[in-house]
Amino acid sequence: MSRLRLCTGLALAGLLAACSSVPYAQRQQQRRAAYEAAAGAPVRSFRFFAPIWSWEPLGETELAVYTRPNQAWLLDLGGCQQLEFANAIGLTSNLGEVSINFDKVLTGRGNVPCTISRIRPVDVAKLKIEQAKQREVDSEPRAAPATGAQ
Repeated sequence: MSRLRLCTGLALAGLLAACSSVPYAQRQQQRRAAYEAAAGAPVRSFRFFAPIWSWEPLGETELAVYTRPNQAWLLDLGGCQQLEFANAIGLTSNLGEVSINFDKVLTGRGNVPCTISRIRPVDVAKLKIEQAKQREVDSEPRAAPATGAQ
């Protein structure tokens, strides 16, 4: 019974993915561009005390981490196994501070930890504006049908 549910779930997920009007790679590139536009100058570290509020993979080499609803960091990684498919991630830290070239992103038991090579703060307000621009739709009124007698 569980094998049937798994196959049905995978088929449904594939069908929903196929119905998208924008290809996955293009959507991911748009998200990455929005984060890049909102990212500030690189910093050496950031403070991190609580559980991760949210996170978003932007490919195998970039990760957006939200430490609070309005505070985000763009992490550049040296390549990370299964980052896009991970259900949860972890961050190493030293006394509540995540530092470049020292701390890592953890994606699962069998996967090698990913070293953080660059950290940039994200202006979340600017990011929301960039994402809203991407969702804008150019609409034009439909042409009136031609009425002609035959």
